Amino acid sequence: VTGASFVVFNGALKTSSGFLAKSSIVEDGLMVQITRETMESLRQALRDKKDFRITCGEMDTGDVKEYVDICWVENEEKTNKG
Repeated sequence: VTGASFVVFNGALKTSSGFLAKSSIVEDGLMVQITRETMESLRQALRDKKDFRITCGEMDTGDVKEYVDICWVENEEKTNKG
């Protein structure tokens, strides 16, 4: 589990790269590189307020090491209202 101050979703990852998606820590945030198709699915999930999982790793290996989960929560207890 990684805590981050911000998340950047970059939809420019080419399918020819051999990766499903890539995630990396950038300063105090997280950058997730995804394909254009995954970006479209992510946008739709955000519009519909549905949870979404991005699987990171190489396409050819069955050994997946990372997931980026976007989860909606019901209780927004102490959020920054400013």
